[in-house]
Amino acid sequence: MSSMLPFRPDWTFSSAPVIALACIILRFVWYCFIRPIGANDHKSRLDKFYEGQADVYDATRNGLLRGRRTLLNLSAAHLRELRKSHPGERLVWVDIGGGTGYNIELMDKIFPISEFDAVYLIDLCEPLLQVARSRFAKRGWHNVTVLCQDACDFYLPEWSAKGVNPQGSVSFVTLSYSLSMIPNFYTLLDRIDHVLSPQRGLIGVADFYTAGKQPSLHEKAIGGVSKECGWLSRWFWQIWFDFDHVSLSPARRAYLEYRFGTIKSYNGRNRFIIPFIVRIPYYVWLGRPRSCDVSKFCHAFEVEGGNMIGNCSPSTFVTLKETDNVVPPLEIGEPVIPLNKERASSNHDMVIDVMPPLSSFHYQLKKPWRLPYYDHPVHKEFRTFIYSFTWEDPFDDMKHLQLTGEDSMFVITSAGDNALHYAIAAGPKRIHCVDMNPCQGHLLELKLASIQSLAYSDFFSMFGEGRNANFRYLLDSKISPYMSSSAYQFWQINSDAFSSSFYLSGYSGWALRVAKVIFKLARVDHDVKRLCECDTLEEQVKIWKERLRPVLLNPLVVALLRSPIFCWNALGVPMNQRQMLLDEGGVYEYVTDTLDPVVSTYLFKTCNYFYLLALLGHYTPSSCPAYLTPSGFSALKANDGKALDAFRLHTDSIVNVLRGLSSDTLTRALVMDHLDWFTPGSKDVDEEIAELYRVMQPGGLVFWRSAARKPWYNEVFKRFGFDVLPVSIRGSPARMAIDQVNMYASCWRAMKMAAVP
Repeated sequence: MSSMLPFRPDWTFSSAPVIALACIILRFVWYCFIRPIGANDHKSRLDKFYEGQADVYDATRNGLLRGRRTLLNLSAAHLRELRKSHPGERLVWVDIGGGTGYNIELMDKIFPISEFDAVYLIDLCEPLLQVARSRFAKRGWHNVTVLCQDACDFYLPEWSAKGVNPQGSVSFVTLSYSLSMIPNFYTLLDRIDHVLSPQRGLIGVADFYTAGKQPSLHEKAIGGVSKECGWLSRWFWQIWFDFDHVSLSPARRAYLEYRFGTIKSYNGRNRFIIPFIVRIPYYVWLGRPRSCDVSKFCHAFEVEGGNMIGNCSPSTFVTLKETDNVVPPLEIGEPVIPLNKERASSNHDMVIDVMPPLSSFHYQLKKPWRLPYYDHPVHKEFRTFIYSFTWEDPFDDMKHLQLTGEDSMFVITSAGDNALHYAIAAGPKRIHCVDMNPCQGHLLELKLASIQSLAYSDFFSMFGEGRNANFRYLLDSKISPYMSSSAYQFWQINSDAFSSSFYLSGYSGWALRVAKVIFKLARVDHDVKRLCECDTLEEQVKIWKERLRPVLLNPLVVALLRSPIFCWNALGVPMNQRQMLLDEGGVYEYVTDTLDPVVSTYLFKTCNYFYLLALLGHYTPSSCPAYLTPSGFSALKANDGKALDAFRLHTDSIVNVLRGLSSDTLTRALVMDHLDWFTPGSKDVDEEIAELYRVMQPGGLVFWRSAARKPWYNEVFKRFGFDVLPVSIRGSPARMAIDQVNMYASCWRAMKMAAVP
């Protein structure tokens, strides 16, 4: 009989969740899009809009209100760092427009609510606040207070009950999808600025937005990557949200970024319901009062780095107060930037509101590693980093550098591996890392921040194994306080880089991918692993000659290496450098002279991590750069990362960075193969070497490598007063490797000779 029934009992039971979900969706649609509100004042509109959907508000907004967890993770990470210096200071959080209390409950999983002295939820909508009160009562939180108030003139009970001075009394303020709903946002943001702690206050915002073209490079840098919305997107979303009295006018975010200093900014697109069509712009933003002390960063940028970008003040940085021992004394030599000798009696003597805020680089919490930069047309050529690893031997460098703790270095950033090696091996007092590609700076900045903030196991999984499934979480909750906003945005956008194999990303990753394909097609991928596990050179050479050499040096691969497009995109070899090696021989000869001596000289399993990475796509604990070893990692992390304080990361051309440095301030410079990139006889080379001569101390050393055995620009160094000597030159045919990489035909050293009186 039951089989003949039109509806079976189990159908009714299993369909209950579906029916419940359908009811929730119908309520959402009715109250949001169909039911007339019929109210004039702001509070009445809110109450009527939410009264029938308050209990399903959270269930219907998870997919729409993106970025809330990111905001709370970021905020919690920065709060922890701020608390380290003043652990006993009162911690007060005000969540404005917090509605149902969802954010506060979520924050408890990230940063325990019990650690706050007081939490205030402020909202004007009573139906939503009823949900919040019920939620907090179930959790038994006695330090959380729900206030039904207008956000523009909110008043905390402790200000009168405990006699607390409102000014600077609040530690943390959040506006999660509420700034766009508050009509008098100017008044609100001014009030927040008044009550927020001037030195350790934090404000976080997540919201929808629209924005057109930024009027200046400075504002574009503050707003971050992908802030600009197309005209159709701006027009459509402003009109769409206006129906619900939600304002996506650009003025709200513009005033937020003007009133406060930006710490972090991320612009995303909410691919809601129909991912490739519905793309609602939203942003996650973290800031602090502009009155906070940024003198340490100004000193690092302007005095030490010769970089005035991001400071719109009509005068240059005033030297630090004599009582401030945080910043070390000025390096050797006179500063290029003249300093104002008059000291301000206090911070209150400076009128800061008449000028734009400083760059986001200035408002960072921790280390002044990254110097400010503005977007440049040449940056469009660099969609990502070219080098995910450094292809020069730092062990060989250390034999000739004669580094000490008193040296000031100038190096090309690349992937930062060698700069980290120098910091471990000698601890120089300053390491200027320079690269025109911002993404190379983002990569080194990630390494510095990760060393400072992560445990060794997480760090090695990222940069040793090349994968970490928790990277997105680590980025937000641990690494972010040590990163610039620009670097943070880059890694948010590219957070999948560590999902499978990091070293297969970037332009250099294409070379590794091609090698993997070749090995697989030739069915020698097993032999690749055997080669990297050899215990003797004899065994290694045997596998190389019998199995891998015929594959790698076959006519098809050699033809690929002859392609200038492949040389640039996969190997990072520009046209001029390629021509230099062709002038002294063919591609086949150059490759054999590179690879054969390496295989017969260095064991990949325990020594030559360069080729082990190229073959396996990852490092191993027994064969990896110094910064990935437990001892190297510990050395960099020791004493709160003191060794890392030497780093200054510049995003500019070499000659521009040199111009900003004071005369006679550098003692060592390594410019890699950079000069190979220029056309022979280029005046740019003359200008760069002239600047190198100016900034080097007498007796200072400059090192470079070249694809040519005798590069043409050696004579330019001599002409400007350097004494030039070879460090190593590859023979023809090459019998021995000149270093573990052996990729270059020669290495040179130039010493600045003392000027003749």
